[in-house]
Parts: sequence; C-alpha cells; structure tokens
Amino acid sequence: MMEGLDRIRAADIALKAFAALRDEDSVQQLARQLKGPLAGQWVAVKDIFDTADLPTGYGSPIYEGHQPATDAAMVGIIRQAGGLVIGKAVSTEFAYLHPAATLNPAAPGCTPGGSSAGSAAAVAAGLVPLAIGSQTGGSIVRPASYCGVVGFKPTFGMLPTAGMKSFSWSLDTVGLFARSVGEVGRFAQAVSGRRIQAGRQAAPTSWSVGIPRSYPWGALSDSAAQALDLATKRLREAGARVVECELPAWAGDAFHAHDAIQGWEAARSLAREIDTDLDRLSPLLRDYLLQARQIGDPDYAAAQAVAAGARLACAPWLPGIDVLLTPSAPDEPPGGYASTGTSTFNRAWTLLGTPCLNVPGATGVNGLPMGLQVIAPPGEDSRCLAAGLMLESLLRP
Repeated sequence: MMEGLDRIRAADIALKAFAALRDEDSVQQLARQLKGPLAGQWVAVKDIFDTADLPTGYGSPIYEGHQPATDAAMVGIIRQAGGLVIGKAVSTEFAYLHPAATLNPAAPGCTPGGSSAGSAAAVAAGLVPLAIGSQTGGSIVRPASYCGVVGFKPTFGMLPTAGMKSFSWSLDTVGLFARSVGEVGRFAQAVSGRRIQAGRQAAPTSWSVGIPRSYPWGALSDSAAQALDLATKRLREAGARVVECELPAWAGDAFHAHDAIQGWEAARSLAREIDTDLDRLSPLLRDYLLQARQIGDPDYAAAQAVAAGARLACAPWLPGIDVLLTPSAPDEPPGGYASTGTSTFNRAWTLLGTPCLNVPGATGVNGLPMGLQVIAPPGEDSRCLAAGLMLESLLRP
C-alpha cells in the first residue's frame, strides 16, 4: 500500500494531478476500517468537495490551505461504501475555465481539459482506479474524452452536491471517472443508493442508436466525424440499428438557455469572492463574473422557463431510439495549455439532466483520444451504461 502511495507521489511531481495527498499513517489507519462495495479502492476527489481531514482550495489562491470543518456528502458516501479518499484532485479555479497545472498523460503537450482535470488525469495515468468530479458545462465528459478514460455524468440530482463549492446550482452535477464502463457502473451503483449499473452486456442487435445529422451548436470537426464513422461502422457490423436523426428543437433551446442560467447563478455563488477578493481571481474568471452580473433577473427567469420547457419536451425522448451517440468534445485535446477546450457538445445535455457517458477507444485525425458520448433519457442511467458497455466492446482493437 505504501509502495502505491510512493508511486503516486513520484508520478505526480510531473503530472500535477493532486492538490493534496494523504500521509502514510492516515492511509494505514483508514484502510483497516473500510468495508463495503468499494472494498478499500482508492478514490481521488476533485478539490471543490469539502474534506474535513484534507485541505480544500477550490482551485483558487483565495482558499490556499483552507480546511473545512466537515465533509461534503459525496465524501461521506464514498467512505460509507468502503472507498478510501486518497487525495484531492486538482480543479480549475472554482471549476471554471482558467487552466490548471495538470498535464495530460494520454496526449503529452495537450490540455487534459477542465474543470475536472486532475480527476481525469489521475485515472488515465493509473494512479487511482476511481475519481469523482463535477460538470456544469462539460467538465466530466470532455476531460474524459481528452484523457482517454470513461467519464459518467449521471442524471441530474442522482449524486448530491451538498458540501461542493457551487458554481451554478441548476446545472452542477457530480460525475465519476474510471478506466472502463464496467468499473464506472459499479462505482455508480456503490455511491448512488440505487440500482444503477452497466448490467450484463446486451447484444448489439437489441440496440437502436441515433446519430444526429447536424447540431445547433456547430458542425463536426474532422476528428469528431472520424470517431463517429468508426463507431457507426462497428455498430452496424455487429447488427445494431443505427439511425440518422434530427435533434428536436428542445436540444437547441437547452443549449441557448445554458449561458444565462450559468452566468446569473455563478455571479451569486461567487458573490463574496467578487466583493472581497476580485484582484485574486484570474482575469478570465473575473471578467466572466463581472459580465455575468449584468444578466437581469427577467433574462434569468426567461432562460429558466425555456429550460423547464426543454426538459419537459425531452422526457418522452426520440421515438424508436434507445440512446443518442455524439462526439464527447468538439475535437481531439487542443495542443498547449492556454485553454481547457469547450463544452459545446455537452452543455445542452447538462441542462437537460440526461445521463451521459464518455466511451474511449476512438482517435482523431492526429491519433489523439477522441471520445464518443452516449446519451440516454433522463433517469435511464442503467440504459446509458449498458449501451456504453456494448460500444466499448466494439471499439476494442
């Protein structure tokens, strides 16, 4: 066990996936007490979740060395399930877009994404088998795509956000990372309190998979098209029904409502930081929040009304289609570290509250990870995971 902790410390000097790690004594003491479905598995927790025995900095110098008095609900759930919270995974600043120092072990020289960069990178590097993060726009699915791991954003509200630093309470969603769909399904089952699992792999012939012809948020890149073409080919060869479809109006409505809801709520979630520590925010976040303060209450109310209508219209789903399949990100991970990428292929589904799963196994035109996003109707998390398990098996070399 100590050899594993030493290996994490050595690897993390370069990777920078962890903001804090446990010491050897606490690992040994906790390991003796843990029982449950996670059976002592090591878990990295994004550094926006409060931990009573590890510092929580929220990715910001404002809270450097901050020690919460209590655990976030998710931390308590992980421990109750027998998981060992081994450390705090690096988060971008308040889970927004300012890049963190974490590197991408699957694509050297490229961003690992954000805001759950540390969680995705720690799993991709094999430092921990499991990690938790959060998604307000695309911060589970996109870094999972960039780092070549499985990222699962469950139905909105399935996993608790209590004790997590809020950015946008209508959108913030707890998500999970692992190396395989089966592992993330078992993780979800262990921490959700519900029968959420990948289940036995259903035959491809039993699936109807919808692939949108176009998207209201932009055209496909060459890398995204290549990944979708590979998935389509493998699905059809295996006997699955692949259906080209039009995204209903509710998808575009959700996409466009996201900005006003996130901005209005972020300006209030971080009101204290704006008022007392504005000069300690990154210019990227500072400018965003000051602009977000200009979003009027009527604009926020109108966006929430659109969101409610889109969620209601989404619930019946698309006739004759079990799951949708889209790119997980606009492209391969961008080179350099100036950007964490964009959430254009994720944010509508975050607002709609649908379960989404990044399935790795495809690549883009430069041979870098290019994930595929499985999307199921709200509440159909087991369906999402089962479809992902099927797709994962078809993408294996």
